Amino acid sequence: MSEGVRASRLRTGRRALPAPFARVLGRAAAPARSARRAGGVLAAAARRGWEPVGAVVSPYGVAAVVVALAAWAAGLAYSWLEVLVVAVLLTASLAAAVVFVLGTFRYTVDLGLATRRVTVGDRAVGRLVVGNASARALLPSVMEVPVGLGSAAFPVPRLRPGAEHEEVFTIPTRRRSVIVVGPVRSVRADPLGLLRRAVTWSQPQELFVHPVVKSLAGSSTGFLKDLEGRATQDISSSDVSFHALRDYVPGDDRRHIHWKTTARTGQLMVRQFEETRRSHLAVMLSTRTADYADGEEFELAVSVCGSLGLQAIKEDRGVTVLVNSGSLRGDHRTRLLDDLARVELSPSKARLADVARVAAATVADASVVAFVVGSGVPPAELRAASARLPQDVSVMALQCVPGAVMSKHSIAELTVLTLGSLGELPLAMRRLADA
Repeated sequence: MSEGVRASRLRTGRRALPAPFARVLGRAAAPARSARRAGGVLAAAARRGWEPVGAVVSPYGVAAVVVALAAWAAGLAYSWLEVLVVAVLLTASLAAAVVFVLGTFRYTVDLGLATRRVTVGDRAVGRLVVGNASARALLPSVMEVPVGLGSAAFPVPRLRPGAEHEEVFTIPTRRRSVIVVGPVRSVRADPLGLLRRAVTWSQPQELFVHPVVKSLAGSSTGFLKDLEGRATQDISSSDVSFHALRDYVPGDDRRHIHWKTTARTGQLMVRQFEETRRSHLAVMLSTRTADYADGEEFELAVSVCGSLGLQAIKEDRGVTVLVNSGSLRGDHRTRLLDDLARVELSPSKARLADVARVAAATVADASVVAFVVGSGVPPAELRAASARLPQDVSVMALQCVPGAVMSKHSIAELTVLTLGSLGELPLAMRRLADA
C-alpha cells in the first residue's frame, strides 16, 4: 500500500477506514461542523447584544420582564383579567423606566484630593466638581464615588448649559491603609430601580494613610556614629583603616606600595587594610499573623518600623526594610511610608528565622539589625533568628505589646526591648545605647 493511500485514511477508534469511506464521512460531518460554527457565531452575537442590556437592567428589572412576559402569556391564554392587569402595570413601569435612563451624558467631572498622603487620624478631604458640557440642560442624576470598600453617592441637580455643581467630602482615616477613591460614575435610574445606567467619568486615585511615627532626633538609636565606618575583621587591599604590610603580589595597586619600607628591606611591600563598613540598618518587620495577638500589636510594630527607618534616612544612612514577602523601598521617606501603608498581615509559613536567613544573604553590609515583632514570637525563635546573622552584626529585637510595661532583657547576646506604646521608643533607644 502506498504512503499516500495510508495517509488518506481516517482513524476511528482502533482501526483506520479506507479513503473512500473517509471522504464520505467527511462530507457527512461537514454540515454538523458548519452548524456548530454558526451556533458559536450566533451565541457570540447574542452575548454582545445582551451586554449593553445587561449593564442597564437590574436584577429587579430582569424579574419584572420575566413576570410581565409570563403574565401576558397566561392572561391572554386563559382570559385572566387580573393577570392581564399585572402584565399591563409591569409593562408600563418598564416603559416609564426607559424614559429615565434615555439620553446622552455630557458631563465634565473633576475628582481631586486635597492631599494624596495623610497620617492615621488626619483629615482627608476630597472635592468633586460636576459640570454640564452640553448645549442643553441635563436632568438630575447621581454621582457615585467608591471610597475603599464603601461608596458615597452625591445627588446632582438639573444643570443648565455651562453650570457646575460642587461637592466636598471627607474620607475616614482611622487606620493605616491605601484607600482607592473613584472612579466617579454618573448613575441614572428609575424610582423603582428596574433600570440603572452608569457611565464612568474619571480614573481611580490612591490615598495613602501612613502609620503614626515617632521622631528619634536627639536620642541615640543604636546606629553606628563613626564618620568613616566601623572596622571589621575582613582584610581589604583598599580602604581607610590600615592593618599591616605584606609582600607585593603582581596585580596589586602600586599606589599602595609603602616606599619607605621597600627602600629599607629591598623588597616591594604594600599596605593591607581592614575593611570598614558604613552604618547600615536592616529592619525585619514580621508580617506573619501568628506572630501577633491582634491587629493593634501589628499596627504598633509598623509604627516602630517606620520610626526606625525614617531616622536612618534622616541621618543619611543606609536602611533596608524586610518583611516576610520581600523588601520595602528604603531610599526615601515617602516611598518607605507608602510601602508601609500597604503592608498587611498574612498567614505566611516563613518564620522570623527564615527572614533572617534571607537578610544574611541579601543585606551583607548591614551593621545593625532590628527585629520588630509581636508577642507571638517566643524567645527561642528570636534566638534562632539572631543566630542566622553574622557575628559582627549588632542585633536587637523590639517586641510590641500594647499596654505592657517597657522592659529590657537579654537572650544570649540578643537584647530584647518590650514596648507598650510608640512614645516609649525614644527612651528605649537611649537605654539601649547606654547599656
